[in-house]
Amino acid sequence: MQVAVFDTYVKKKDGNIMHFDIIVPAGTDESEVYKFGEIYLRKKNQDGQKLSSKECQFCHVESLRTDMETDIERNGYHILEMRGC
Repeated sequence: MQVAVFDTYVKKKDGNIMHFDIIVPAGTDESEVYKFGEIYLRKKNQDGQKLSSKECQFCHVESLRTDMETDIERNGYHILEMRGC
């Protein structure tokens, strides 16, 4: 399976930046990607923070890695935390 990686930078409530990737099956509609990002932000107590095409941009397509597979099968997406998460 091919997955699309969306590079995401969101300003947290305390002013710091969260950097994470939203990884979804290739071909997933971008509006769904933003919804997945909003779900993740709620889990991190950052609900209400701005998440749009400015903060979340398509980066590249890659092959599905086994460590992502369960999340994608269960939830439709995987979050790769990079910084400030």
